[in-house]
Amino acid sequence: MMIELELSTSLLLCLLPFLFFFFFINLFQSKSTKIPKSYPIIGSLFSIFANKHRRIQWTSDVIQTTPNLTFTLIRPFGFRQIFTANPSNVQYILKTHFHIYQKGEVFKTTMADFLGDGIFNVDGEIWKYQRQVASHEFNTKSLRKFVETVVDAELNERLIPLLADAAVEKKVLDFQDVLQRFAFDNICKIAFGYDPAYLLPSLPQAKFAVAFEEAVKLSSERFNAVFPFLWKIRRHFNFGTEKKFKLAVDEVRQFAKQLVKEKQRELSEKSSLDSVDLLSRFLSVGHKDEDFVTDIVISFILAGRDTTSAALTWFFWLISEHSQVESFILEEIKAKSESPVYDEVKEMIYTHASLCESMRFYPPVPIDTKSATEDNVLPDGTFVKKGTRVSYHPYAMGRVEKLWGKDWDKFRPERWLDKDEVSGNWIFMAKDMYTYPVFQAGPRICLGKEMAFLQMKRVVAGVLRRFRVVPVTDKGVEPVFVSYLTAKMKGGFPVTIEERNNS
Repeated sequence: MMIELELSTSLLLCLLPFLFFFFFINLFQSKSTKIPKSYPIIGSLFSIFANKHRRIQWTSDVIQTTPNLTFTLIRPFGFRQIFTANPSNVQYILKTHFHIYQKGEVFKTTMADFLGDGIFNVDGEIWKYQRQVASHEFNTKSLRKFVETVVDAELNERLIPLLADAAVEKKVLDFQDVLQRFAFDNICKIAFGYDPAYLLPSLPQAKFAVAFEEAVKLSSERFNAVFPFLWKIRRHFNFGTEKKFKLAVDEVRQFAKQLVKEKQRELSEKSSLDSVDLLSRFLSVGHKDEDFVTDIVISFILAGRDTTSAALTWFFWLISEHSQVESFILEEIKAKSESPVYDEVKEMIYTHASLCESMRFYPPVPIDTKSATEDNVLPDGTFVKKGTRVSYHPYAMGRVEKLWGKDWDKFRPERWLDKDEVSGNWIFMAKDMYTYPVFQAGPRICLGKEMAFLQMKRVVAGVLRRFRVVPVTDKGVEPVFVSYLTAKMKGGFPVTIEERNNS
């Protein structure tokens, strides 16, 4: 304990002159949207600190002041990070020069304790193999079963009754928390074949789920740290946030490993594979390494839990602000209500467009980062030195007038639609995936994209058919957008639930 105290005191004394200077500068510094000024050794430290609580918005604002939608941020000690919202650069990074732009050692090292060798933390043959095996879970048969059994059961047996009770009791719910619980139950059933029952009426604090949330938050803080050596020191001496992080990760991994053992025993007693969960598929092809299989499943839980719940949280807020869009969605829900569940969600074209438009403003993963494995030059002329982190910025891309027109700031699902001249029905018009890389693009494009849309549309139909979701905050007041590994509403999304007049 004495060593930790002395270490912390020494670091504080070393940083005091910089902190004092930063405080002085920050008294007079506005949140400038110009490319931040860089100083010797410390780089753009002052601007980084001044905007640390609005990192996504700040970098987005700076990008939009540049002619090529790209800028280079100089971090302390000369480390560079390139941010871009240029579709040509995005295509170059994610597709044509995919082999150059990898996860990289910084990302892998930072996330290794949590994600290990899971699909989102590796490159090369390990990544390719995991993707190949996992891809079998996303065929039409599996997707139909997912919607008709897993999602529908969670919706009708848990989410709808919870909302009905809240409507009767006039209770305020944190809808962000509710949607995270819904998604967590769903993805655990798909990943493990296990039901954590996290969306019970009591809204239980399940240890695994709470630990997972803590691990996500603290690993994100690692990744966004201005001075990465500080978290590495804390990890070495196991104190502060790193001690909390270790406890959270241990809880997640121990629980996941226990599920792996149970699944191995279950499969050993069967003559054939009849389970459709991801864990069963990996174990059935011969994987015995518990750590490796656990890494894989944790990565998929991260993807399935946080992305869909984030997208739905912002969607329901936007719908509450745009009653005309909500009316069109309700008309579509009514028109499709006689269709089988899977066909209903597949055919919800206007709702699909509304979700796309919502994610244009609030992408679940607002920034994604790669690392250059060799010196390179991006299509817009930006030089990339080997080892440089290059971040493409979906949040910024959704706000660029050059890409979306003068009405880019309007929530307008119709920009994704066209009318069939014969039938008069809506036709969905997909955007170029490098202009709208919300689900990534190229070889790493999200395997679960269709599954995510099916799940989200089923939730939208199930909830809006019966209820109004009414934000507690004043109309027109935008919630604060924050990002860990995925987007969140700061402080949650408090709402009341109102039953519709079905007549």
